[in-house]
Amino acid sequence: MSVFLSDPLILIFIILFIGSFIGQLKFKGLNIGASGVLLVGMVFGHLGYQVPTVVQNLGLSLFIVSVGLQAGPRFFRMLKSSGLIFAIIGLFIVGVASITTIIVAYLFDLSAPLSIGLMTGALTSTPGLAAAIEATNDPLVSVGYGIAYPFGVIAVVLFVQLLPRILKVDVKADLKRSEIIIKPKGSLQTMPIEIANELVHKKTIKELQTEVKSPVVISRVIRGNRNFLGRNDTVLLKGDQLVAVGYPSELIQFKDYVGFLAKDGVNIRENLKLHRIVVDSHDLIGKSLRDIHLRENYDVTVTRMERDGYEFSQSPTWRLERGDVLTIVGSKERMAEVRKLFGAKQLSETNVHIFSLSLILLIGILIGKIPIYIPGLGSMTLGVAGGPLFIAIIIGHFGKIGPIKARFFQPSNRVIRDVGMVLFLAGAGTTAGSGIVDVIANQGIGLILGGAIITIVPMLLAFFLARKLFRLSIIHSLGSICGGLTSTPGLGACNQLVDTEDAAIAYAAAYPIALIFVAVSCQILALILS
Repeated sequence: MSVFLSDPLILIFIILFIGSFIGQLKFKGLNIGASGVLLVGMVFGHLGYQVPTVVQNLGLSLFIVSVGLQAGPRFFRMLKSSGLIFAIIGLFIVGVASITTIIVAYLFDLSAPLSIGLMTGALTSTPGLAAAIEATNDPLVSVGYGIAYPFGVIAVVLFVQLLPRILKVDVKADLKRSEIIIKPKGSLQTMPIEIANELVHKKTIKELQTEVKSPVVISRVIRGNRNFLGRNDTVLLKGDQLVAVGYPSELIQFKDYVGFLAKDGVNIRENLKLHRIVVDSHDLIGKSLRDIHLRENYDVTVTRMERDGYEFSQSPTWRLERGDVLTIVGSKERMAEVRKLFGAKQLSETNVHIFSLSLILLIGILIGKIPIYIPGLGSMTLGVAGGPLFIAIIIGHFGKIGPIKARFFQPSNRVIRDVGMVLFLAGAGTTAGSGIVDVIANQGIGLILGGAIITIVPMLLAFFLARKLFRLSIIHSLGSICGGLTSTPGLGACNQLVDTEDAAIAYAAAYPIALIFVAVSCQILALILS
């Protein structure tokens, strides 16, 4: 058997096979996922086998880039929205975890690599593990991660399940009282409104929307027997009937200003209908509706936009991603042209753009080698992990820069992420395995307690911040905490508490912040603790 295992290729696939099998085993609905590969790698490393370093670095680069491309489109946009509160909670969790790690390191006399590894495991952050290994260049990071990770998973799930019972909170009633209202998919409605306000007479749609400051979209205007699309320069007259699209509260406010609900509805001619279009053309990725000029060039109007299962009112500055679903009003003839515009490359472009991926990696690795001076701490580099992550976030935000195309099908991005992650974990595991027994024998109790402290303290303080300072509902609080701890099992437990999307949206807002700043904090901790 040892003859076969001496072949690196055979060794890699044996570790991946056993590790993935163990990772998918469930106990009480929980599993350790890809971390099974890390643990199996440690066993093989203890037995004297080693995955080549180049394989580990290749996996690290692919994994980190996929994470950056996933977070990039939402990262900057989220900072400008109500999701900023959840993002602050995510950042707070990482900050508290970093301070707690420093205290734990001195309290239990742990080395910098072990301490930082504990933090990444306590936060269940595989990107953090990658950044920590890069920052410390020490395999002991993986040992700390492997010890803290199981408790990090279980503790968050128990926290989510037990806290509402301990506090005796009615989750549904508490959510209804929340000041933050998350609008779920399908809540957009259409309302026929007749203009009765003299102040609206002879104003253009753009002038009306500027005055009212409402996100409601006027998709169509009916004047007698005429039926035409609502354009910015369309002049409105008293007695016109408008087909308005928006959320119920916005529609009511808009209707109260403009006029009244049309008694008989509106008679929509057959030539204008609603159509749902999926964005699939690479040429449109990263562009906004304003850039495309749909109304001017195609005489159609976008009324709704759907992404990742959530529906929003249209926004001219919305940057398109592949897979976005647009609800568009237009004639059958015009829609044929629009479908061609949005799906021009549907059959020819379904795979990863290797040119772009390799160029992002190359630029990221070169950026990662540039030294960054931090006053009082010394110099650091972003490394193989931080450099590609930074570049992927920037390019992922824009979607396309010159010849670089950064928005792939989500399934393709997941393949890059999963393959890169298991290759990296296999290499990290075998590297750490050679000294794991001695480390656990000498510092086992300190490592276990330290990991538990780094998990529990940020959770408790973040919950206090969310409830007392931001006055969030318990569901929003727990969802953002799960995002800050990058805990998908925790989110699953949140979703079982109440049948809404609130926890998932809070999680999605906090997650990218935590994802990125865990990697940054690992670099800083390596300077502080070394």
